[in-house]
Amino acid sequence: MRGLTPRLALIACVLAVGSGAPRTVEGADPVPYAVTIAPSGNPPLYQALNDASSLKSLHDAAPVGAFALVARARSDAARFTQALHSFGFYKGTVRLTIDGRPLDQDGLTEMLEQAPATPPAAIAVSVDPGPLFHLGRVTITGDVPADLKTPALAPGAPAAAAPVLAEQARLLTDLRRQGFALAKVAEPVAYLRPADDALDVTYAVVTGPRVDLGPIRITGLDRVNESFVRKRLLLHPGERFDPVAIEAARQDLAQLGLFASVRTQLATTADADGRLPLDIVVAERPVHTVRAAIGYSTDLGAEVSGSWQHRNLFGNAENLLLSASSNAGGTAQRSPGYSVGGLLTLPEFGHRDQSLILGLTAASQDFQAYSRRGVLATIRLERRFLDHWRGSVGISAEQEHIVQEAVARDYTLVGLPIEARYDDSDNLLDPTSGVRAIARVTPTQSLGKPSATFTVTELSGSTYLDAGRLWGTQGRSIVAVRGLVGQSVGATQFQLPPDQRFYAGGSQTVRGYRYQSVGPRFADNKPQGGTSIVAGGVELRQRFLESYGVVAFVDAGEVSAGKGSGTGNLSIGAGLGARYYTAIGPIRLDVAVPLSKQPGGDSLELYFGIGHAF
Repeated sequence: MRGLTPRLALIACVLAVGSGAPRTVEGADPVPYAVTIAPSGNPPLYQALNDASSLKSLHDAAPVGAFALVARARSDAARFTQALHSFGFYKGTVRLTIDGRPLDQDGLTEMLEQAPATPPAAIAVSVDPGPLFHLGRVTITGDVPADLKTPALAPGAPAAAAPVLAEQARLLTDLRRQGFALAKVAEPVAYLRPADDALDVTYAVVTGPRVDLGPIRITGLDRVNESFVRKRLLLHPGERFDPVAIEAARQDLAQLGLFASVRTQLATTADADGRLPLDIVVAERPVHTVRAAIGYSTDLGAEVSGSWQHRNLFGNAENLLLSASSNAGGTAQRSPGYSVGGLLTLPEFGHRDQSLILGLTAASQDFQAYSRRGVLATIRLERRFLDHWRGSVGISAEQEHIVQEAVARDYTLVGLPIEARYDDSDNLLDPTSGVRAIARVTPTQSLGKPSATFTVTELSGSTYLDAGRLWGTQGRSIVAVRGLVGQSVGATQFQLPPDQRFYAGGSQTVRGYRYQSVGPRFADNKPQGGTSIVAGGVELRQRFLESYGVVAFVDAGEVSAGKGSGTGNLSIGAGLGARYYTAIGPIRLDVAVPLSKQPGGDSLELYFGIGHAF
């Protein structure tokens, strides 16, 4: 028999939203009450009953009189029946009493009006689910392609509302992916067979014609050139309609960083040529961004940095970034240092997802290891491969004056930096999963006197493991691991310019040791720098409450001046940290101590900044 004709979608909607209060008639005074829903033996069903109850959801927000309380209880009885149906229990029964009296008992309202405020009226709900119904025949009607004739729903599966509704959505999605943009799938019609504890479901489908994309109109552009957007767009008129391709194109435009929002709007009817027009509606972001940051560490002192960015310089997403930073007061420094620079990125340079990047940086640094003043110019091509890979190749030119151990030298360096990056982490400043890795090879020629030809190779990476998944606190217990391996070949330790050697110590390698202090030393205990490095660390991050966290970490590393790693002395540091999580990222405070003391070294190092150490 046809026993169920209401829309199953309405059941799901009612359960998700939980409903507002029915129209009430005010009594003399609100009636205090307490609700108890007896466990049903089915935790998801029990939760759904609680979520559907207006007696619970409106208990504090909308006190009611006796008449309205009875009406609210009757409304809940109907909701509980709908909840049973949505889980496939079509023979289930609901019993709801107030102070032990059924809702249809004569005089119930008058009794409640005369009852004292204490104790509150006891509302008891008990549910007998009855037998679980299963799917019987699942039928798809209409002119449907052969590969879609077989439903994904399996006969014999529980007859719950969620998978029945999901099948409707799946059918519509699959039809649209095959080009039936105007297809319609009616809401499923369910037929109860109580004698068999079964539910038959029928889906009526109207496919309509297969259509191609028609004219594509782009609206909302102001400073961005339409020609650039069309060149970037992954869609073209005349292509077969595919909602997945349309969404991919929308996301691709959104990732440019030019737009606050990107929306697609399809016409509801085909045009005279039988094609479906598409509107792409964008809202541009402000073109300028100004950023400022501060930080502090005992080795590098106080750091102040700022930047100004123009993300659409000439209308084709050209990005100009000007930045400056300064450090002062650290134990690894002898005097304040600074760095100023600019970076111009020209996107879509000769190829999709390929950029030409021009950089110029001037810096002055006065570390315990060496003093340096220099200017670096770079030009490189960067290209994105697949979703998480980027590669670049370029040329660099650097002129610098370096003083180490009272010996001053001028260097002219020409390099060919080659780099590959992989990053599938889920957050820039607070990652909880994924991997980051960088492989960099830089053949370099040092011109003039002294001259040298050498190649610097570095491989670094980090990974983030969400341990909280094991005990149901996803994103709150993170194990973070990092590593670094580097090697210079073609030149000896002192043939390398001091700033091209490897150093360890500080927040980027081994916390607990001051910046550049790990590795070979001169007779006066100043760092020499080496030809190879091995470093790594592990950090346990535990978040608690809404905005707070603690970390514990161990770092280790060595710098060698010989022919390879393993010839230096391993330095290990450990520490604890605190985190305060904000909308822009965690604020970090770490305290680390060296586990192997060094001559002239500090007893502890302090680090403060925005974002994790890695």
